[in-house]
Amino acid sequence: MSKQFLGAIFTVLVASHPAMAWDDPGITHTAVFGREKGVHNHAPCVTECPNGDLLLAYYTGHGERSSDDVRIVGHRLQKGHASWSPRMELADTPGYPDCNPAIFAAPNGELWLWYPTILDHHWEGALLKYHVSKDFQTAGKAPVWSREGVAHVTPEKFSDQFELAVKAQKVDVVAKSVPRWSKLVELTRQRSKDELYQRLGWMPRVRPMVLSSGRWLLPLYSDTYSAGLAYYTDDQGKSWKTSQAMIGLGNIQPAFVERKDGTVVAYMRDNGPFHRIRVAESKDGGVSWSQVVSSELPNPGAGVDAIRLQSGSWLMVYNDLTEGRWSLALSLSDDEGRTWPMTRHVVRNEQKKGSYHYPSLLQTKDGRIHVLYTDGGTPEGSTMTHSATTEAWIRGGHPTPKPPASPLSEIGKLLSDAAAK
Repeated sequence: MSKQFLGAIFTVLVASHPAMAWDDPGITHTAVFGREKGVHNHAPCVTECPNGDLLLAYYTGHGERSSDDVRIVGHRLQKGHASWSPRMELADTPGYPDCNPAIFAAPNGELWLWYPTILDHHWEGALLKYHVSKDFQTAGKAPVWSREGVAHVTPEKFSDQFELAVKAQKVDVVAKSVPRWSKLVELTRQRSKDELYQRLGWMPRVRPMVLSSGRWLLPLYSDTYSAGLAYYTDDQGKSWKTSQAMIGLGNIQPAFVERKDGTVVAYMRDNGPFHRIRVAESKDGGVSWSQVVSSELPNPGAGVDAIRLQSGSWLMVYNDLTEGRWSLALSLSDDEGRTWPMTRHVVRNEQKKGSYHYPSLLQTKDGRIHVLYTDGGTPEGSTMTHSATTEAWIRGGHPTPKPPASPLSEIGKLLSDAAAK
């Protein structure tokens, strides 16, 4: 990369974010493209191709579920290159919004893309689709899709699971602090019995993970129920099954990491009143899940991602706040997610302005750590920012602060203690 090109990137970013310093040599920041006024570019997901290229997918348009011009687009970063390719179209359903993509270079040599088409301009009407390619590594070309279809997500005994979760989550206690919860829970209870609601509305956020068994787990979530689950295959995508749901009355957009003993841990955005990252565990490869509990890590109602590093340590990226999205952090765990003692910031605006969110986290084969995230919003226009660093740089951070306690976070802690017994 030339000094002139680096200087141009630095100038653009500093001009955009005058309250922040971007001169740390341990981490680089690149705008994938320039801001587009009034355009909503959002929800990135990145994967590494077998040839070392990075492929990025996100959605773009003049809104989200309510705008029919929203489509799935992407960019390629060729291995060894400094700048991302021009935008290429990945999927578009004319007359309908296509949102939240998950892109995945699978171990069998295929590229998979999942995304929901929003049928009725409400998240409850999301129809999950997929595209598959074997021709996706050519510079200057978009992937050539060889097949596509609809993913039929079919939860079993969902209403029974919901009733058990209502009891376990102490809804009556929470409702005393958040009165509107009673009405929300009752509406969701009614919908939990509706088979159409159960089978629509499931959306991806992060790419799948491959378990040590070879199973692929695609994390999915539903805004209808504020719940998550795993969509999984044991035959490299020929057939798929639906796991038991994770129902914590406010846990969405799971990211999965596997422990050495085979336990799968799900880290989830809080879509409820707890303001903490929500957690569940599976002892059977993502088929069934524990009760959803609250972690000690804060969450302002924003997406998270987590991976196992080549060193064996775990890494999480998240907005380390209880309100706003002006700080994006990386935290390390050396005990497989039980504690997260070390944190360093990808970006943090001390004026508490800006929005850096919906991160996608990846470690490439060369050991480099990449974070792609939505930078900004409307009306100023958003871009995708690509930040790259190393584990060593993150370890030069600071102890992870604990967020202030609140009555609801204490309820979340009680749930965690009860689940551990």
